[in-house]
Amino acid sequence: MTAAEPTPPSQPSSSRASPSLPSLKAQLAAARIVVAPGVYDALGALVAERAGFTALYLSGASIAYGRFGRPDIGLVAMTEVADTLALIRERVALPLVVDADTGYGNALNVMRTVRRFERCGASAIQLEDQTSPKRCGHLEGKTLVPAAEMVGKLEAALDARADAETLIVARTDAIAVEGFEAALERGERYVEAGCDVLFVEAPRSRDELAAIGREFGGRVALLANMVEGGKTPILPAGELQALGFALVIFPSALVRAVAHTAGELFDGLARHGTTEAFRNRMFDFAQVNELVGTPEALQTGRRYAGESFETPEG
Repeated sequence: MTAAEPTPPSQPSSSRASPSLPSLKAQLAAARIVVAPGVYDALGALVAERAGFTALYLSGASIAYGRFGRPDIGLVAMTEVADTLALIRERVALPLVVDADTGYGNALNVMRTVRRFERCGASAIQLEDQTSPKRCGHLEGKTLVPAAEMVGKLEAALDARADAETLIVARTDAIAVEGFEAALERGERYVEAGCDVLFVEAPRSRDELAAIGREFGGRVALLANMVEGGKTPILPAGELQALGFALVIFPSALVRAVAHTAGELFDGLARHGTTEAFRNRMFDFAQVNELVGTPEALQTGRRYAGESFETPEG
C-alpha cells in the first residue's frame, strides 16, 4: 500500500477528498486491494492518515459503540452520521466510505441521505437491503426488504448523487436470511442496477468468499468486511485480493481496541491511583498536541492577532 502524503494538521481539508490524492474510484480500479480501517471520529482518522492508509471507512457500528455507547441496531440517526462525517472531512483529505445503513427510510429518504452525505464529503455511500430498524450484519434475526425495493433505492441513490466520482456501495445481508445462492442472486440484481461496489455481507467461509469473487470479480468492485469474532473468517488483504476483492474494511477494529485499552487503563488507575504504569502505552502531552496540530494552530492564531512569525536567525 502506498502511503498518501498527510494533510498538515493546521490546514483543514475541503468538503471533498483532496485532488492531490487518488480518488477512491481510481484506487479501486488499480491492481492493489484498498485497505480501509474503520473510524468514528476525527482523532482516529488523523491517526489512520498518519499510518499511511489511502482510504477510510466511517463505520455505523463504530459510531454507535464509540460515540453513544449503544449497540448497532439502527439507533444512530442520519444527521448524527452526517455530523460525524463533516467533522472527519474537516480534518483529513483521504477518501471516505460512509456506512448509510438502509438509507434511513424509503427511496426518497435515500436520495436525501446521498445528497447530504455527498455535501459533507463522502467519497462512497453504502446502502443495505435490511428492513428498518437494521442491525449489525453479524447479528442474528435480520430481515430484508424485497430485492425490487432495494433496486429502487439504488437507482434513487445513483440519480441523487451530484458527482460520478461518488460511489454507491450495495450491500446485501441475504446470506443469513435467504441463503448463499439467494445472496448471489440479489447481488446480480444490484450490479445490474448500476452499483459501483458490491458488498455481500457475512460469508461464512473462505469458499463462500471465493465464490463471490468468481461470480462478480472483474465486473464490479467487491468489498470484503473483516469483523473480529464475526461470521466471516479473517483473511489478510493479499489473500482477499487474490480472491477478487478490491476493497477490504476493518470497520470496528479501532473501537474494539480503544475499549480494551481503556479498560486496562481505568482498571490500573482505579487500583493504583496513578497512570504511571501505563505511560509507555499512551501519548504524552507533547505527542498528542503534535498529532492534532496545536503548535500550527497557535501560530496561525498569532498571525491573525497581529503578531509576527518567529524567523530563524540569519
